[in-house]
Amino acid sequence: MPTGPLIIFDDDHYMYVLRDQASAEAFWEMPDEFVCGFDSLARPLRMSGAPHQVLIEVGSDEPAEAELRRRVADHYQRILPGQVPPRASDLSQFVAELPATAT
Repeated sequence: MPTGPLIIFDDDHYMYVLRDQASAEAFWEMPDEFVCGFDSLARPLRMSGAPHQVLIEVGSDEPAEAELRRRVADHYQRILPGQVPPRASDLSQFVAELPATAT
């Protein structure tokens, strides 16, 4: 089971930070717009299901922290130019500093 918050990236490179699995599944409409995601432990997520009925699961127990940090930095560069992404070396602090998506 994913540990929240969940950090999800869509096909436009936009990042969504959703507090838990249930809110992420309720928020996300189209599974084909999902590019990748991570839970708060940097474990990759996978999404399946029909439109408005998505299911989010942990895709691997192996953390992908470097990939998560790279994607967050890319989001900031593309979507939030001029703002600095979190720089905390501790993963839990890094995730806590991400801007939450309102749900």
